[in-house]
Amino acid sequence: MAGEQRGSSEQLPRLRLDELLEELQVRIDAVRGTRDRLHGLLEAVLSVGRELDLPQVLRRIVETAVTLVDAEYGALGVIGAGSKLDEFLPVGINEQVQGQIGDLPSGHGLLGELIRHPEPLRLRELSEHPASSGFPAHHPPMHTFLGVPIRVREKVFGNLYLTEKRGGVEFDAEDLSVLSTLAVAAGVAIENARLYEEARLRERWLTAGAELTNALLSGTPEARVLKLMVERALAITSADIGVVDLVMTETRELQGALALGEGAEVHQGQRIPRQGTLAGAALSDGGLVATEDVAGDPRVTFAPERWKGMGPAVAVPMGTADGLRGVLVLARRTGRPSFSKAEIAPLPGFAGQAALALEMAGRRRDAEQISLLEDRDRIARDLHDLAIQRLFATGMTLQSAQRFVQHPEASERLTRAVDDLDTTIKIIRSTIFGLRAHDAGAVGGPGLRVRIVRTIEEAVAPLGFTPAVRMEGLIDVDVPVTVADDAVAVLSEALANITRHARASATDVSVVVRKGELTLGVTDDGIGIAESGRRSGLRNIAERAEGLGGALTMGSGPDGGTRLEWRVPLPSG
Repeated sequence: MAGEQRGSSEQLPRLRLDELLEELQVRIDAVRGTRDRLHGLLEAVLSVGRELDLPQVLRRIVETAVTLVDAEYGALGVIGAGSKLDEFLPVGINEQVQGQIGDLPSGHGLLGELIRHPEPLRLRELSEHPASSGFPAHHPPMHTFLGVPIRVREKVFGNLYLTEKRGGVEFDAEDLSVLSTLAVAAGVAIENARLYEEARLRERWLTAGAELTNALLSGTPEARVLKLMVERALAITSADIGVVDLVMTETRELQGALALGEGAEVHQGQRIPRQGTLAGAALSDGGLVATEDVAGDPRVTFAPERWKGMGPAVAVPMGTADGLRGVLVLARRTGRPSFSKAEIAPLPGFAGQAALALEMAGRRRDAEQISLLEDRDRIARDLHDLAIQRLFATGMTLQSAQRFVQHPEASERLTRAVDDLDTTIKIIRSTIFGLRAHDAGAVGGPGLRVRIVRTIEEAVAPLGFTPAVRMEGLIDVDVPVTVADDAVAVLSEALANITRHARASATDVSVVVRKGELTLGVTDDGIGIAESGRRSGLRNIAERAEGLGGALTMGSGPDGGTRLEWRVPLPSG
């Protein structure tokens, strides 16, 4: 009996020792698990902090969160304007399933709960939450849920969403603590990435501005400078379309000088008013204006269909101390994020450099024009003092010689020769008048020659090249003001049509006054006249000709393209 009692007493301490060892092992494993998890959290924080590219930072945050709390699915939602999700980056759902689900969430239901109340949220069954609105078709089933906000400088940047903890268990308080710690590190990483991104943006804008300056100093044509400006603005802001509308000198309306990107053909060469357009709003405000929906913006009442398919847009005036030159408009497709402040903050300065380029190009043209006018004055003096006097003297000689000619046919020929000399003198005098009619302040304003030259100059930027021009006859003498007004309008409309539709690389303009008729011809080497499409511009041109008793003819040019010929009779006397 005594031996049995000793055996029992020996087994009891051994059992207690085994229990203590097992409990110690559990605690050691727990300490190891906590140590490993803390080590993993530290590695995760360091890993997130190494990235500087913002999209990569966001993706790394979600992937790290999923790993840390052992979740099957995760996502990061970036909060944008109107407390909606601008971006949604899911992890754990493949592309095929994403395609079946359809559009990514915008911030309603349970996801919106964290947006409205940015506090950590842990659920055993997410469908039981009052804000839960269910899942779309083809969405994988989800039950457990863990969400925490990410703050950047005390402002909520977005939220981390984790669902379906592996093993069928729910997320615990330790998971919440780990995820909250990661969210703090994520906020710092996002802020660093944003600062880096802003620095890179400023560098890209400065580089683009330097390119404009170099182009400006090297004498690059205005059309190329505008194209370079729009190309760089599109690349830096990731916009889908860029439009430059220039202020027209005479009417103060806007004309689409250049458009690049989706739907550019609708804006190219288009004349638009200041009222009812985003470009006009930028001119009126004298600064940058932005909108979330350019087609539906209440300020855009003129032809809003021009912006069909476009959503976020920004317009900035291009001006210098001497006045406003035009407006740069950038737009993105509907559904894309709005332009951020960091993206567009340097835009006014960039547009100002572009305006300076236009100003310099204009002054260079003015200098060339002054030189040309000086040459014209010299030519006019030489024609008046030399050519006309010689022709007049020749005519007098022929007239005096007539009385010595007895043959009737020879006398008739001399008479015709004297008449031809008189006509030639009139033509030269008209040419002299045209050469000297460059003074816009002269009585009656500029003549038709000058107005034609100005109209062609205004079309250079939209066309991308300079049309050739030829003028013959007593244009400023024989063409009355009313006919001249119609001729200028016809020329402007014809050049605008070439800009919008022809895809031409060369254009010839001829203005001829002969035998009591004005003929305006415009020829291009483009694709020709389409069989279908709107022809309101051509109809207007034809009606102007018919109203003056003339006619419009259309056909192919000598080398393809289109030939427009507008003929109207001129009043006699």
